[in-house]
Amino acid sequence: MQDYTEFMDSVLVSAEEIEARVTELGAQISRDYAGEDLLVVCLLRGAMTFTADLTRKLTIQHELDCMSLSSYGRGNYASSGNVRVNLDLMTNIEGRHVLLVEDIVDSGRTLAHVLSMLQTREPLSLRVCVLLDKKMRREVPVQVDYVGFDVPDKYVFGYGIDIDERFRHLPFIGSADLTRYIRPA
Repeated sequence: MQDYTEFMDSVLVSAEEIEARVTELGAQISRDYAGEDLLVVCLLRGAMTFTADLTRKLTIQHELDCMSLSSYGRGNYASSGNVRVNLDLMTNIEGRHVLLVEDIVDSGRTLAHVLSMLQTREPLSLRVCVLLDKKMRREVPVQVDYVGFDVPDKYVFGYGIDIDERFRHLPFIGSADLTRYIRPA
C-alpha cells in the first residue's frame, strides 16, 4: 500500500484542532438539546470516527442510529449525483429531535437528498452537524447547523474520510494531490 506521505499536500486540520473543536461542538449541542430526547444519526462510513468522538463529548442523554448512503462509488473521486440508500434507519424518528452527523458537505446533493427523505418521516426537529464544509463547492443549498471546519476545495482524507476505503485511521485531515496517488489494483 502506498504511504500517504507520498501524495499528501498538507495537514489541513491537526489531531489537536479536531479534538478541541469536537469538544466545543459537544458542549454546544448539549446546551442546545438540554432536556430533550435526542437521536444522533451517523452517516456511515465517513462520519463514523467523528460521530464516535462527538457522542462521547455530549453531556445529555441521546440515542444513536446509522444510515449508509452512496453517491461516489469505489474508485470515483467526485460524486455521481445519484444518491443510493444502502442502510436505512432502524429507529422511528417521528416526533423526535434528530441530529444528522456527516463527515463533509461539498455539492450539498447527498445531504439535500437525505434531509428531504428524513423530513417525510416527520421528526420534531432535524439539524445537521458536519465535520468539514466546502462552501465554495455548493450546488444545492443546504442548512448546516454545526460546522467543525471550513476547508478549501481540495481532496481530503483522514479522521474517518477515505481514499479508496483507505487512510480513515489517520488522526488528522490531510489534503491529497491525486496526481501522485496510485490507485490500488
